Amino acid sequence: MIEILDSDQLGRARDAGVLVGRILQALKVRARVGVNLLELDRWTKRMIENAGATSCYVDYAPSFGRGPFGHYLCTAVNDAVLHGMPHDYALLDGDLLTLDLAVTLRGISADAAISFVVGTTAASADLAMIDTTERALAAAIAVARPGARIGDLSQAIGAVLSTAGYPINLEFGGHGIGSTMHQDPHIANDGRAGRGYRLRPGLLLAIEPWVMADTDVLVTDADGWTLRSATGCRTAHTEHTIAITDAGAEVLTLAR
Repeated sequence: MIEILDSDQLGRARDAGVLVGRILQALKVRARVGVNLLELDRWTKRMIENAGATSCYVDYAPSFGRGPFGHYLCTAVNDAVLHGMPHDYALLDGDLLTLDLAVTLRGISADAAISFVVGTTAASADLAMIDTTERALAAAIAVARPGARIGDLSQAIGAVLSTAGYPINLEFGGHGIGSTMHQDPHIANDGRAGRGYRLRPGLLLAIEPWVMADTDVLVTDADGWTLRSATGCRTAHTEHTIAITDAGAEVLTLAR
């Protein structure tokens, strides 16, 4: 299903996006050395409920997971990169943490992810990998406009990731979003320009470049959800929800 939102729905999408951005930035401040991942999940639950929103994750049970997910936030640490299930783990100085959050507010969903290093000891390789995912996301947003095709976004992402020397996994990527969290079209993290669905005003997209330092192979934890690098290498993941408008792409999940 691909939804094209009207002006009222776009207004609600903006509100949902601001909420996601604000919660993620609040969590980043709170994600200090010694903080438990389950504490982050509890804080997320409280912030979502206080805003009158609902979690896209708690009851989420797709075919690839062992669902329902049962938590409000994805927390991926170090070699984990996607669908990280919060568990009893206290953050350490130098941990590379990814927080991924999706909520629904007044019937419209927004989805975003940030990666950052906890504490004061940040490896240069970790910072470079995070920066690469952020630049890949910016490159995709720069070409997202009415008339562009999904392949244009995928090619822009892949060019940044491959130039930086990272292997690219095509199993998971960005997606359409709207009244539900995951919709068509799929946005692979590499592809051919000029191919795929043509973008239209009113389309919402969650674009999410992610990489693993030295492999493109994922393994699944015993929890049935958390996806890790097969080699144990570090990972990074950055995501924004955007709206396609007559003027181009509007980023909705910035913390305002």
